[in-house]
Amino acid sequence: MKRGVSQFWKPFENGANMIKFSQCVDSMRTSEIRDLMSIAMRPDIITFAGGMPNNDLFPVKEIDDIYNGLDDKTKKIGFQYGPTSGYPPLIESLKKYLRSKNLPVDTNEIIITSGSLQAINIITKLFVNPGDTVITENPCFIGGTSVFKSYQANIVSIPLDSDGIVISELKRAMEDEAKKAKLIYLSPYFHNPAGIVYSKKRKEELLKYLYGKEIILIEDDPYGELYFEDDYKELTIPMKTIQPEPVPICYVGSFSKILGPGLRLGWLLASPEIINKAQLAKQSMDACSSTFTQVLADQFLRKGKLEPYVERLRITYARRMKIMNDCLQKNMPSEAKWVVPKGGFYIWISLPQHVDALEILRKSMSRGAIFVIGKTFDPMGVKNNCLRLAFSHTPEDEIEKGVKIIAETLKELL
Repeated sequence: MKRGVSQFWKPFENGANMIKFSQCVDSMRTSEIRDLMSIAMRPDIITFAGGMPNNDLFPVKEIDDIYNGLDDKTKKIGFQYGPTSGYPPLIESLKKYLRSKNLPVDTNEIIITSGSLQAINIITKLFVNPGDTVITENPCFIGGTSVFKSYQANIVSIPLDSDGIVISELKRAMEDEAKKAKLIYLSPYFHNPAGIVYSKKRKEELLKYLYGKEIILIEDDPYGELYFEDDYKELTIPMKTIQPEPVPICYVGSFSKILGPGLRLGWLLASPEIINKAQLAKQSMDACSSTFTQVLADQFLRKGKLEPYVERLRITYARRMKIMNDCLQKNMPSEAKWVVPKGGFYIWISLPQHVDALEILRKSMSRGAIFVIGKTFDPMGVKNNCLRLAFSHTPEDEIEKGVKIIAETLKELL
């Protein structure tokens, strides 16, 4: 025996075989978005991959003024733990904001979460056991898919068209493989990644069909404020505003796209019964969300800074979308199809079935432009003839060059 080495110690020959992860971890898969971020940070790469605001758009001066105007007592509160349900002044100001959208804040309750993804996580924790079915859209926000898989849910995905989830396909699934689904997860307003907004008629059809069914509807709304024209605002009226609710609705929102993702603040608006359990679930996750950023968000709302700031975002994102759409129309082959978005961050390009988006990505990347491939957003990780292009983060003077690289690469592969 070597000196100093215990007789009970046996060095690893193959460390990977000595570690056994839980079943929920084994079901996880990496996100192509996350994997691309290291490449996206290279200065020579034009990236349409990150679904995030541009750093130059953040309200730095407004937040500086807010913090510098706080008294010492409030600043100290910001450094302290807070209630699991959230910083009470923020809940109060958030209720006022949501009430202006006709949401039922007086008969429902709010819990502040560490981003909207935690709200989705909490809801899933409350209702989903291993093997239970969750219905999603296809394509679907990768964060939601990852949450459902972490709870070992059986995911049944329903295709989208330009008006929203396809009701005939939803009916077929709920009469068959999704008959006992616990949750249905939807992102109706400037969808990530599809870029669509649900039509009023489609939402009415959906709620009529779900009426009385034993299922919870998660209405995820991080982008609804980012409509590009005032005429589109009525399309973003939440289903949660319909009272009494035809089916229990958990309304999820976020400050990430309308203030800043670094604050890590979202919220869940739901019945008192659900929020009571949600507080218990959150206690085991992080006890409370950041009091410091809640103080800042509260003051941002109270001082009336949100609406003028979001109006600036609408103008900027509408202009960036137009630049990208014009470039796509000029350069993309006729086989490429997309819906021109009325708000949000994304354009979703559909290609012929035989086209492999990963091959386009590899060649585009070598030429200096990247995007996110379609199978990232397919809950089964299969459908890969689509591209998601985010116009929110890319400098305006780089959009045309990046689109041309992708379009030329696609033409070569068709």
